[in-house]
Amino acid sequence: MMKVLVADAIAPKGVELLRANSALRVDVKTGLKEDELLPIIGEYDALIVRSQTKVTPKIIAAAKKLRVIGRAGVGVDNVDVESATQRGIIVMNTPGGNTISTAEHTMSLMLALARKIPQAHASMKAGKWDRKSFEGTELFHKTLGIIGMGRIGSEVAKRALAFGMTVLAYDPFLSPSRAKALQVEVVELDDLYQRSDFITVHVPATEQTRGMINKAAIAKMKKGVRLINCARGGIIVEADAAEAIKAGQVAGVAIDVYDPEPPKDLPLRDLDQVILTPHLGASTHEAQETCGIEIAEQIAEVLSGGTIRNAVNMPSIDAKVLAQLQPVVAFGEKMGRLLAQLAPPRLERLAIEFCGKAATWETDPIKRAVLKGFLEHAEGSEVNHVNAPAIATQLGIRVEEIKSTDPIDYAELIHVRAFADGQTVSIAGAFYGSANNPRIVRLNGMPVEAVPQGVLLIVNNKDRPGVVGWIGTIMGKHRINIAGMSLARDKEGGVALEVLNLDTLPSAEVLKEIRADKDVLDVKVARL
Repeated sequence: MMKVLVADAIAPKGVELLRANSALRVDVKTGLKEDELLPIIGEYDALIVRSQTKVTPKIIAAAKKLRVIGRAGVGVDNVDVESATQRGIIVMNTPGGNTISTAEHTMSLMLALARKIPQAHASMKAGKWDRKSFEGTELFHKTLGIIGMGRIGSEVAKRALAFGMTVLAYDPFLSPSRAKALQVEVVELDDLYQRSDFITVHVPATEQTRGMINKAAIAKMKKGVRLINCARGGIIVEADAAEAIKAGQVAGVAIDVYDPEPPKDLPLRDLDQVILTPHLGASTHEAQETCGIEIAEQIAEVLSGGTIRNAVNMPSIDAKVLAQLQPVVAFGEKMGRLLAQLAPPRLERLAIEFCGKAATWETDPIKRAVLKGFLEHAEGSEVNHVNAPAIATQLGIRVEEIKSTDPIDYAELIHVRAFADGQTVSIAGAFYGSANNPRIVRLNGMPVEAVPQGVLLIVNNKDRPGVVGWIGTIMGKHRINIAGMSLARDKEGGVALEVLNLDTLPSAEVLKEIRADKDVLDVKVARL
């Protein structure tokens, strides 16, 4: 039975869903500090958190059985994704669960800024009747600048248009067709700053976005602009925004997110033009229930070997597609394993080429399988489909994926090449009839037909009569059965290649006997 730890409170329906699975044992232990989590995390296969629990490198190192970490929410700032990836742990989130809640909260803050609602409310609670001090502005015919047009930014745009606003959008990845469908105008960042009456940010916290709304950016903005951040803390430099409010450049700021949380120091706290909420973007009953149920479903599917959805360190792929690809993925792993046993040391580059129909497949799982097979020869069982690309990068191996539509002799072909110190070793694989019938069809450019299983004996020799018979005689003498054989040569009298499928592993004595022939150029054994 696999064990799941729910370390932060999620919707009861999510916990119920997990407990309904007889293959899972679910423990709910919330509010644990790092020193309390460390002694127990080693017994769990899955961990579910929201934003309170910090999944640190220490916790990940202690989580010997952990296969998946689920974050019931959008960001994974509280999870050390790099450490998890190195350990081969899938990290997933629920990016769609709080989209509407956060978009609505953004609009709420925009309206509150425009009409000074919190300030007027505080005045009334204090027993005053002060209409003059709280004159606001309409959203109608105003210009909204949205930085980041993902799920939430797009939903904000729809709602802003309903208020009669003009919407400007800055997002380097927003296609013209998508912008047209959303009825937004795509502009450069400086143009957005100069034209917008309201600016809202909906981008992740990255090196490029942290502190992007700073003194220099604010100086480019229209006088009287209002700023909103419901995305991630630190995107707006709060000290710069505070100074801009005091100088009259910025009319108001509304912030729902902070860095760190809870905030230790808030330069904006004492300014009347500022609205602050304690990270409420996803704090609706509907959002919490959706996120809790979604993460429970995702965790259950991963642990049962089904679909991987919304993983931040591995591609998400539909279970049906994955099932169809599974034989190809298994073949890719064997190709990688074979290549590792033939390639020279100190590899510099690995090229994985998909030709013919293979170029139309979902290739990332296959590429990861090739890498896993290749790397586990040196790195052992620590390598898996999640961390294989990261380990390759760590080792300085450049991995290239190529999709080719050039004519080939097979319906689909996977061609893997390893480059090191001027040498190239290559393997090509194809399928005979179906994905369940794979073959190695080329070794270093020479045509072969080898079944990718068991033990392969690969011999390069000068092309002369008798060598194949002699190798067979040696195998018979040592009682090693030959299950299959494929022969090739570059030209008559040139270099010949024999690939033998053997039932048992040949001993060092057998290999020494084969190498003793003066016409044998190279002998290698590979285990698949």
